[in-house]
Amino acid sequence: MSKGAAIDLGLNEAYNDLFSTQEERDNAQRSYVTDLTAAEISDFPNHPFKVRMDQSMVELADSVKQYGVLVPSLVRPMPNGSYQMVSGHRRKRAAELAGLPTVPCIIRELTDDEAIIVMVDSNLQREQILPSEKAVAYKMKLEAMKRQAGRPSKNNSAPVGPNLLGTRSNEELASQSPDSKTQIQRYIRLTNLIPELLDMVDNSVLKEAGKLQMALRPAVELSYLSEAEQTALLEVMEGEIRTPSHAQAIK
Repeated sequence: MSKGAAIDLGLNEAYNDLFSTQEERDNAQRSYVTDLTAAEISDFPNHPFKVRMDQSMVELADSVKQYGVLVPSLVRPMPNGSYQMVSGHRRKRAAELAGLPTVPCIIRELTDDEAIIVMVDSNLQREQILPSEKAVAYKMKLEAMKRQAGRPSKNNSAPVGPNLLGTRSNEELASQSPDSKTQIQRYIRLTNLIPELLDMVDNSVLKEAGKLQMALRPAVELSYLSEAEQTALLEVMEGEIRTPSHAQAIK
């Protein structure tokens, strides 16, 4: 590199640093890229987004086998020296299926709540997301946002008042998501369904033959029933091979 080019490079770096935000500078300092084996990376705890062995995964594995992993996964270092996957579970699985020894990863220091928020945001970009996945993901992110809002900020020692936490967090979540505040609340209600009924809601997307399907709105109404009442209703649905409409669920 010539002396002039080196000077230009230094000036560009200084310019970028001058006009970048503090958050961007902090993230640049605490992030780096390296190759990790699958054994070094544990799954995100209670990860709501399923890694399904469907046609999409087969195509992804074929692409990875031919071109490699083009987009690094995001992991965070753990106290025991291992790493935890934040974003990239499908790429990791595709790399394993393709027989690759390692996966390119961005390593970034993240708190538990930061990791939850990044994990949810990155996975909401998938082409197909099941209602059960959105339900758990939105609930996890909302709880993380409320915890963050309740802590004193670095620049202000006064925490947000408790009467504002729920409202502000819900509105902020909706502003960052592809669904409205009301729709997000509906999805979160699904976490109160027994697994068998939740599977029926998922099948409204998957449309697997021979399995009952239930729309979101009636499922939300049934989520207010007790577990015993839901179980009894499940037996009726399976006996009649049908699920209730929204109007029937309200009754």
